[in-house]
Amino acid sequence: MTDAEDPNTTLRRFRHSIDNIDAALIYLLAERFKCTKQVGRLKAEHRMPPSDPAREEQQVARLRRLAEEADLDPEFAQKWFAFVVAEVIRHHEAAADDL
Repeated sequence: MTDAEDPNTTLRRFRHSIDNIDAALIYLLAERFKCTKQVGRLKAEHRMPPSDPAREEQQVARLRRLAEEADLDPEFAQKWFAFVVAEVIRHHEAAADDL
């Protein structure tokens, strides 16, 4: 921001960037859930458990490393992942119940 730039203009510019990032995140999450729903169907068809604790543990470690590299709080990344995994498992259980 330059000294002459109006703070409201700067705020609008920042918020526009945030809105674009939020939109991208929503579309990325939608793509992620399309993939995990396919995984859920595959697991249900083959009577595999809806959760995979070993895989989840590997992903937590991986995402924590990525968060550190990206200067993001690893605790936040882990909480986000736990939230997403809980929803994925719910979808996988529903897929198993549908068979």
